[in-house]
Amino acid sequence: MSFQFINVGIADLGVAKTPDILRTVLGSCVGICLHDPKAKIAGLSHIMLPKLSDKNSNEKKYADTAIPLLIEEMKNRGADAVRLVAKIVGGATMFKISGNSMMSEIGRNNISKVKEVLGALGIEIIAEDTGGNYGRTIDFYSESGVLKIRSLGREEKVL
Repeated sequence: MSFQFINVGIADLGVAKTPDILRTVLGSCVGICLHDPKAKIAGLSHIMLPKLSDKNSNEKKYADTAIPLLIEEMKNRGADAVRLVAKIVGGATMFKISGNSMMSEIGRNNISKVKEVLGALGIEIIAEDTGGNYGRTIDFYSESGVLKIRSLGREEKVL
């Protein structure tokens, strides 16, 4: 069975059905990986910021608007929102900035908001690899819900 990689860019989302694989690269952004194990449908949202601040902005850029959009897209492809489980990745502190500037807190704020939104939607986070000061490349397998994480100079992680 052949598969394809579906690349998800910054401030975007993607949905894959078995056997396809979702891929993205993360720094301070957070990747929200949702999986319906019965339908074998995976969704990945690559959010940049915690919450929508400008109504004319791209809703896929923000945790509070992108996650509901991702769930709708997954339901349109056959997923059941009741069965969804989440894995979250990213939210690194990528820049050393003196003081308590907003830039140095973006990763942490993204992680916090993602957890808040998923909790409000009743979606359990079953695994996470967040924080740190390094980027990550992730592959999220629609067939199994396995999440592979690669980072420069680090062992590959499998969640």
